[in-house]
Amino acid sequence: MKAAVYYETGGPDVFRYEDVPDPTVYPGGVVVRVEAVSIEGGDTLNRAGGLLTSVPHIVGYQAAGTIVEVGEGVTDRKVGQRVVTTMVSGSHAELVATPAVVAWPIPDGADLVHAACVPIAFGTAHDCLFEFGHLTAGETVLVQAGAGGVGIAAIQLAKRAGATVLATASSESRLARLYDLGMDHGIDYSNDGWVDAVRAHTGGRGVDLVVDSVGGKVLQGSVACLRYRGRAITVGSAGRDPQPFDLSVLGGMNQSITGVFLGAEIATERALAMIAGLIDDVAAGRLTVVVDRTFPLAEAAAAHAYIESRQATGRVVLIP
Repeated sequence: MKAAVYYETGGPDVFRYEDVPDPTVYPGGVVVRVEAVSIEGGDTLNRAGGLLTSVPHIVGYQAAGTIVEVGEGVTDRKVGQRVVTTMVSGSHAELVATPAVVAWPIPDGADLVHAACVPIAFGTAHDCLFEFGHLTAGETVLVQAGAGGVGIAAIQLAKRAGATVLATASSESRLARLYDLGMDHGIDYSNDGWVDAVRAHTGGRGVDLVVDSVGGKVLQGSVACLRYRGRAITVGSAGRDPQPFDLSVLGGMNQSITGVFLGAEIATERALAMIAGLIDDVAAGRLTVVVDRTFPLAEAAAAHAYIESRQATGRVVLIP
């Protein structure tokens, strides 16, 4: 099979498009012929400086396609079934082997490219808002990096739950596309004073909950946006402006901060059912996936470079 591989970490130009051995099926697993790869934030971070599970390394942990082989003991998946699946690595390829338990069926008639973008982004957003963020109707939430995959999902889910939704992005043009998804107020966080702008939209009170997928300097600003007893969620830090966080600032206002990693619970009965419901919601049009651009798998380097240019709104997808 063909795959986008690299032999060492670094910039997008480390990618090579090469022939590699086909994956083999294993007990409890399936082999999927990949038809769409949702490039996740962790994929770019891994390529830039993460661990190589093999050499050459095939990065990527989410893709959708059609099952071509079923392993021993798998009774609830079948050859020819369309699925969206997650894995530790290997999505940037024509074939991938993955545990059957994290291969969710795609409903008949659903857009496979859109389904390819659901489990991690929408599942993470759901956990940040509800499982760990305890968001309730009538509260106010700030979604950092609102134009990213998790951000776009969080805006929609929070609005559907009856919250007032504030979101940030790095430009007014990226913010403009978010109002139709449920954002009530947009803030350009490339400008100084964005914390004051958030507080102004809440009458100086602050927000009940922040979902922060940026980290570093932005996380400090997120906490400064919280009300008394407000909650901050930090998830999948994008790695920009890394700096230590002083937890003592939380005490004076009885605030809290929680780290979230969907991968730690993705195979639990709770998370599996939650993600299945989100896939159904997207298939039925109750939630929207935004795909900014698609690239051929052979152009993985260009796709990663485009993501890192911070121009995209929504997901960038590779098509083998």
